[in-house]
Amino acid sequence: MFPQSLGSKPAASPVDSVAPGYIACSLMLKPAYALEFEKPLRELTRQLELLHQKALEQNLDLRRVIAELETQLAETRQKIYANLTPWQRVQIARHPKRPYALDYIGAMCEGFQELHGDRQFNDDRALIGGTAFLNGEAVMIVAQQKGRDTKENILRNFGMPQPEGYRKALRLMRLAEKFRLPVITFIDTPGAYPGIESEARHVSEAIAVNLREMAMLRVPSIAVVVGEGGSGGALGIGVTDRVLIFENSYYSVISPEGCAAILWKDRASAPIAAEALKLSAATLEKLGVVDEVIPEPMGGAHNDPAQTIAALKYALAKHLNDLRGLDTETLLNTRYERYRHLGVYEEAGALRS
Repeated sequence: MFPQSLGSKPAASPVDSVAPGYIACSLMLKPAYALEFEKPLRELTRQLELLHQKALEQNLDLRRVIAELETQLAETRQKIYANLTPWQRVQIARHPKRPYALDYIGAMCEGFQELHGDRQFNDDRALIGGTAFLNGEAVMIVAQQKGRDTKENILRNFGMPQPEGYRKALRLMRLAEKFRLPVITFIDTPGAYPGIESEARHVSEAIAVNLREMAMLRVPSIAVVVGEGGSGGALGIGVTDRVLIFENSYYSVISPEGCAAILWKDRASAPIAAEALKLSAATLEKLGVVDEVIPEPMGGAHNDPAQTIAALKYALAKHLNDLRGLDTETLLNTRYERYRHLGVYEEAGALRS
C-alpha cells in the first residue's frame, strides 16, 4: 500500500517495516571490533585505559603520562587513516558495524513502506525496497541489505540478491516511473548470488534486463555505494543518473579475492588485486565512474553514524534538486552520454581495399 498523497509529507510517519534495531541505530556505540591494521590503536587505547584506572585506584598524578599517550594515540590514528591502502578500505567497507541500508532509511526517511515480491517467484530479502519521504518529498528506495548476525545474514543471504531480487527492483522502479517518483538505490553487496538455483532462474538475464531498463527510466535516479559494490550484482541497481560513493566504500568489476584467485591462483593476493583494480572511491571519481565521494568520519562510517547519515542526506538532497530541474528528454540524453563515455576504447577506421 502506498503512503497517502505521494507528493507531500504524511501526517504521521511510522517506519513500520524497518527492524527496531535499525531504527534505534545502536551503531552509535563505539565498536570493540578492530581490523588488523587498527591493532596499534587498540593497544594504545588499552594502555590509556589502564593508566586512567591506575590513577583512580592508587590516587596517583599521571596527567603528564596520560597526555603524552593521548597525543601518541591521536598521531597514530591520523597516520593510519591518512594513508589507507585500497585493501584496507575494502576491509572498512566490510566492517560488521558499518551502517547498512535500513540504518540510513530509518534515520533519513519518513513513512518507509516496504513492498515485497517480484510477482513471479519469491520475495528476496537481500534486496529491499519501497516508498518513503525524504525531506518531505516522495521517493522510491531500492536497496541491498546485509545482516548483523548469523540468523539475519542467512535471511538476507549475506547481501547477495538472487534473480527475484533484481526483478523486484525492476518492478519497483517501473512503479516509481508510473507515479513520477525519483529512484534512490543503496548498493552494498559482494555480488549477485552465484548458486545453482540462482543460475537456474537466470540471474544474468535478470541483471541484464535491469541495465537496459534503468538506462531508459523516465524519472531521476541516484545510486549510493554505501559499502561493497561488487560485480554485476552491484551494477544491477547502479545504472543511474548520478552515482555517489562513500569514502571507504569500493565499486569493482570483481571482488579482490575473486580477482586474486583468477590471476594469481591465490586469494591471499587480494591486497595486490585491490591495488590493481582501482576500486577505491578517490580513483573512481578521477576516472568519472562516480560523481561524488561522500566523506566519512575518521576510521569509517561506523565510528560516527550520525555524521555519516547527515552527509549522505545532504548529498542526496543536492543531487535530487539538480535532477528535478531536467526535463525527461534531457534526463535520458544526459544519462546516455554518461555511460557512453565511460571507459577507454578505440574505433577502428574503415578497412582499405
